[in-house]
Amino acid sequence: MLENSTPMQQHHQQRHSSPRSPFVFDLRELGRRAGTLKEYRRSVPAPADLGLDLIGVPEGAPLDLELRLESVTEGVLVTGTVTAPLTGQCGRCLEPVSDELAVDVCELFAYENSSTDETTEQDEVHRVDGELIDVEPVVRDAIVLDLPWTPLCRPDCAGLCPECGQRLDDLPAGHVHEVLDPRWAALAGFASEKSDADEDGPADVLDQ
Repeated sequence: MLENSTPMQQHHQQRHSSPRSPFVFDLRELGRRAGTLKEYRRSVPAPADLGLDLIGVPEGAPLDLELRLESVTEGVLVTGTVTAPLTGQCGRCLEPVSDELAVDVCELFAYENSSTDETTEQDEVHRVDGELIDVEPVVRDAIVLDLPWTPLCRPDCAGLCPECGQRLDDLPAGHVHEVLDPRWAALAGFASEKSDADEDGPADVLDQ
């Protein structure tokens, strides 16, 4: 990968496709006649690191791919939907959350030496690798870009109490903590020490 490139650019950089990868499709079944279509339904295990800090797709979880491959003049147009299970933490109260995400994909894989291939930079478009295309970068980008930055266990989650750290939704209405003015804190401590001394005083006299 090139240094100083963004994650999206890194995914677009050419890599050799492994025929054994479940994300790879063999174009020999499709052919190169423009207008030819082929539809696929496939369940594949999610790759690692598919998500953000607070939410993502667990590694190995099933990704349901419903894709249509269409042969066009410049290459192969991939369209369809990807459905994935999500797990993570609420961004307000940190409770576990789970959900399901369905995203649309639409991406052109350019043939080698096509006009698209000749007029675009290496990291601007996906390429056909021989007779194979690898849709994993497309799936990854579609999912990550659609994830919420702040997932919520419910839309009106009240979050955590800043004083005790408990979930506000689990606490009684009107839950508050007494806030002592710092200017009086030292005086309150002095009064407490004086009270303890007064209680101990008589006992000390009797012991003499």
